[in-house]
Amino acid sequence: MKYSFKNDYSEGCHPSILEALMRTNFSQQNGYGLDDYCAEAEKLILQKANAPKSKVHFVSGGTQANLLVISAILRPHESVVSATTGHIFTNEAGAIEATGHKVHGVETPDGKLKPEDIQKVLDVHTNVPHQLKQKLVYISNSTEIGTIYTKKELEDLSNFCKEKNLYLFMDGARLGHALTAESNDVTLEDVAKFTDVFYLGGTKNGALLGEAIIINRQNLQEEFGFHIKQKGAMLAKGRLLGIQFQELMKDDLYWDLAKHANQQAMKIKQTFKEIGCEFLAETDTNQIFPILENSQIEKLSEQFDFYVWKKIDAQKSAIRIITSWATETEVVERFCQEILKLK
Repeated sequence: MKYSFKNDYSEGCHPSILEALMRTNFSQQNGYGLDDYCAEAEKLILQKANAPKSKVHFVSGGTQANLLVISAILRPHESVVSATTGHIFTNEAGAIEATGHKVHGVETPDGKLKPEDIQKVLDVHTNVPHQLKQKLVYISNSTEIGTIYTKKELEDLSNFCKEKNLYLFMDGARLGHALTAESNDVTLEDVAKFTDVFYLGGTKNGALLGEAIIINRQNLQEEFGFHIKQKGAMLAKGRLLGIQFQELMKDDLYWDLAKHANQQAMKIKQTFKEIGCEFLAETDTNQIFPILENSQIEKLSEQFDFYVWKKIDAQKSAIRIITSWATETEVVERFCQEILKLK
């Protein structure tokens, strides 16, 4: 069987989560997220984010989180701005549009949005009330091509959104990897401070499933539960999510797992550099995008799985390599040995 570098969730979950699920299995709890485990997980998250006035809601997946947040925030005539690499624009089967809200895609070289990118969309939507009103800005950290926002970039976006009366929403499916990247200068507290809503991804970082939506803007908090229930996202046994995030948050397991994934990716990246490889984007998270000859890609594909991400020309393509919280050093070493053979 080939070893897969296709995504962050080829494996199950961290053993401590399985152990916690078994240990608490016969403890009777309230349903629908009103259990002790969800309450404790929320407390831990808000403590780490230094955001005592924020509210946490646990849901099962990233697309679900994006759909819930965006559809809850926007009125029928309002729309969202995203980079064209953004998950809501490219990989969610029109989930946002299916709720009646247009996604304006903006081409960016690094997957990140800047104030001037958003302004371009605003500038061509001034014919009120005949055109849509942009109300929400969607960003990912880390982005879909592995890049991360600096504190200055995030603060600038936040200030711009406040000035233009826009909400700022961060997709944090890989937020752990962004905040533990070697070049990162953003803290979880910064994320809570500069965004109106964000989520902390568990599915891609050691959980069986689950994302923690953190709502920082108080006027968006009160009726969010109705949206979760109405869209079928409220787990009757919400404890399954609370237990997992409780385990991930205590003793900083969440950050340790993300850091491990990043470190393994950087070992692979360094080996690609040793054979003179160029990259689609400069990253130090758990996603790397080396550009290889198609013949080299075919050779690596004999033993390893990964996505061919983008065709560069007739001879070359960029592939996407993703390491996970469980990627073993011996597998990385074996992969690196095969990379060196390509030289």
